[in-house]
Amino acid sequence: MAEIEPIRTEADYETTLARIDDLMDGRPGTPEGRELDVLADRVDLYESRHEPMGHPDPVAAIEFRMEQADLRPHDLIPFIGSRAKVSEVLSGKRAITTAMARALHEHLGIPADVLLRRPGDTRDQPLVDLD
Repeated sequence: MAEIEPIRTEADYETTLARIDDLMDGRPGTPEGRELDVLADRVDLYESRHEPMGHPDPVAAIEFRMEQADLRPHDLIPFIGSRAKVSEVLSGKRAITTAMARALHEHLGIPADVLLRRPGDTRDQPLVDLD
């Protein structure tokens, strides 16, 4: 196993990604597999510090919360409206209204600023002014 150095620069990052690519066939428990695990952890740490994720897509946030709470689409009817509205929101065909966002926030704990974003927009500006 090569000596592993911290990733401090973009050049270190690129070099590490190239080495990971070389090691992708490394099997668990082998020196190559162990090196791959360590390098992947270092890349994750570097990316978490240098490439902020932003906010999730509103529909992705709802789906994530549904998965966490083992909810089905019909469980969202009290917060969104009819079965058709739930289907349209989850498919991205209908925007989340302020009332829907408020109910989803209050009952499911999804942050309102996440729910009030345009789908696919990960910037720090909500769809509506919250003031």
